[in-house]
Formats: sequence, structure tokens, C-alpha cells
Amino acid sequence: MQALLVTFLWSTSFIIIKWGLVDIPPVTYAGLRYIIAFIIFIPFVLKKKYLTEIKKLSTSQWKKLTLLGLVFYTFTQGAQFLGLSLLPSVTVSLLLNFTPIIVAIAGIFLLKEKPSILQWIGSALFIVGIVTYFFPVALIGNKGLGLVIMLGGVLANAGSAIIGRDINRKKDISPLVITFISMGIGAIILILTGFGLNGFPALSLKNWLFLFWLAGINTAFAFTLWNLTLRSLTAMESSIINGTMLIQIAGLAWFFLGEAITIQEGIGMGIAAIGAVLVQMRRSLQK
Repeated sequence: MQALLVTFLWSTSFIIIKWGLVDIPPVTYAGLRYIIAFIIFIPFVLKKKYLTEIKKLSTSQWKKLTLLGLVFYTFTQGAQFLGLSLLPSVTVSLLLNFTPIIVAIAGIFLLKEKPSILQWIGSALFIVGIVTYFFPVALIGNKGLGLVIMLGGVLANAGSAIIGRDINRKKDISPLVITFISMGIGAIILILTGFGLNGFPALSLKNWLFLFWLAGINTAFAFTLWNLTLRSLTAMESSIINGTMLIQIAGLAWFFLGEAITIQEGIGMGIAAIGAVLVQMRRSLQK
């Protein structure tokens, strides 16, 4: 139930971002969300053990954390906000689900982690779902630009998964420190880029509420609760629960944004969701 709550909160992010994009430029919006979340994390990092850990970080570790911040927050989140300004929420969500496929393939060469047969089947199903959803392909105006931006975002998201896996599997840096430093670096670059392009936006009370909800509840609280659920849920269970987001976002987008889904799109989305879940299953759970 806690994991489902987290996926629901993450699904509502797409709707809240859509609402906020009416008044706030995409890059600035992303920067404000994560800089506020970064500030919220500060009191938790001020404990002696975390400050000592940060001081002991090597140059190599700082480089990797900086790269993770750039790829996961600056590029991935920036692309997601830009994509949502140009495409329907469900389309952005569906494209982001392509990440595990790329990670599985890249992991063969970069992490020496070979995908299982079930994961290859899942990859094939996902591609069939994507083709079904978008067929016939018509890249018109902002939709074409949005798809190009999201393609870059998906590649960045996959890259961040590889980098994050490489950092975390060594277990020499605590998850809180990894999140704090990488988020801070990525958020600062995002916010400076947003202010440089558009200046500081005039924010209403509603805009500030959106930002603090996204940063405090959907980012700081949700990520912490998700990590807590991983102590008791298996990777397969987490993958299945996480896979429900595509359906949740579709329902929320229809109800709050009026983004209707055709039967063909629904079928394609369902096939892709099953494929994404299969790809995220670990081989150890399939034996």
C-alpha cells in the first residue's frame, strides 16, 4: 500500500506539472522543483556522519556524483518538463518507460549484466506496444519536437540509471548523500539555465503550492517512502507496482486534463506496460 501511494504521488506529478506549465517556463519549473527539494534535504544531511562522509569523498566520487546530477536532474528532468509542455502526459509517461530497455542493453557492455530471456521478451513486447500506440506515426509541429526532446530525455534517463547503478553497487556512499549531492548539482544548473533564459517568473500562490507539493511531497517524501518499501518488497513486486503508473497517469490525465485515449492507444499502452514490467524483473527472481 505504501508503494502504491508513492506511485500515485509520482503519477500526480505529471498533472501538477501540466497545470504549472501554464505560468512557469519548463526549465525554470524543473529547476525550482528540485532546488526546493534540495533545500528540504539539508537538515537531514547536517548529521555528523553524513558531513564526515561528504568530506571524505574522493575526486573520482565527486566526478561521478556531478555526472549523475547533470544527466539525471539537469538533462532528464529538464527534458521531461519540456516534453510535458509539448506532448500529452500519457505520451511522455509511455516514452519514459522505454528507459529499462535501453538500460538492459547498455548494461551488457557497461556493467557486464546480461539480460534474461524473459527480459528480452519484455523488450520485444514494449516495442510492439510503442508501435501500436503511435501507428501511424505523424510528426507534426510541436509533437515532432516534443518526441525528439523526449528521445533525448529517455537516453539521459537510461544513462543516469547506468551511472547510478555503478555508484550504488559499490556501497561506499550512502543513498542520502548520493541523492543530496547529485540533486543539488543538477538543480543548481537547471535553475541558473532557467533564469538565464526566462528570468525569474512571477509566481502566484497557486504556483508556489504546486512547487512545494512537488518538491516536498512528490520528491522528498515519496523517494524516502519508496526506499523504505524496498526493504520488504522484492524487485519483481516493486517493478509491477511501478508499472501501474502508466495506467494511473492515463486515468488522471483523462479526468483532470481531458486527454482522451483511443482504443488503439490503450491497447498499445497495455502491451508496453507488460513489457516494461518483464524487463525490470531480475533474473534471480525468475529461477
